[in-house]
Amino acid sequence: MTQKRLPSCLTQQEVIALTSWDPTDPVELRNLCMIRLMLNAGLRSQEVLGVKVADLDLDTGRLLVARAKGGRQRMVWLNDDDLALVREWLQHRHRIANPNCDNLFVARHGWGMQARNLRKMVKSVAVQVGIVRDVHPHMLRHTFATDLLRATKNLRLTQKALGHAHIATTTIYTHIVDEELEEA
Repeated sequence: MTQKRLPSCLTQQEVIALTSWDPTDPVELRNLCMIRLMLNAGLRSQEVLGVKVADLDLDTGRLLVARAKGGRQRMVWLNDDDLALVREWLQHRHRIANPNCDNLFVARHGWGMQARNLRKMVKSVAVQVGIVRDVHPHMLRHTFATDLLRATKNLRLTQKALGHAHIATTTIYTHIVDEELEEA
């Protein structure tokens, strides 16, 4: 039987580097918002690309996430820092977005971004902040899941936060934590 490769995660130092830089223009602000939502709320690429302005409650920080896989929806809550960043992005979004586009995050042409552009952006930002390995959007989700499981030791909570239909899908993250315990 072949063993599945464990997902790669960012180190704490890499997470700090990827989330604590100062954007210098609206596009960089959008990029930082997207990276932080994937890292801090566990969003998949298609989920962050599919977020609509109306999906976000700016008073509570509650975000309705329409899943790309399986069509189900889940709720996540943004922390205060991420919510403030999104509010700041919204002040610039209207100047870029096509009036008929309801995506929260839009590309320079005014419409929703493509997955390949999101991947390029994440990779580019990682290089700019000094991360030398291949960073991709799903690695940010893996980092979220692993950090949540480490902090809570609650597989069911991690499953719910990720929106996994089956707990078996979430158990891959227990192997990462088990490996760390073994190494210690």
